[in-house]
Amino acid sequence: MAHHKSAIKRIRTSEKARGMNRHYKRKLKIAIKELLASETKSEAEPKLKTVYSLLDKLALKNIIHRNKAANKKARLTRFVSKLS
Repeated sequence: MAHHKSAIKRIRTSEKARGMNRHYKRKLKIAIKELLASETKSEAEPKLKTVYSLLDKLALKNIIHRNKAANKKARLTRFVSKLS
């Protein structure tokens, strides 16, 4: 266990950050699952827009790496473009 005040505070703040990061990652995972469950292009395009927004926000907050966000966006765009 930590003995310094600063170390105790750091533990508290990192736990709080961990909880928020998990929340955002879970939210992203659910949004991607909903997008991949889409069967038509017209149904998928609005969902793709929300997933794009989430990916950009998470990359901006350094929750996920910006290259990972770009790779996911490319993969999901390819998926939507193949839908009819």
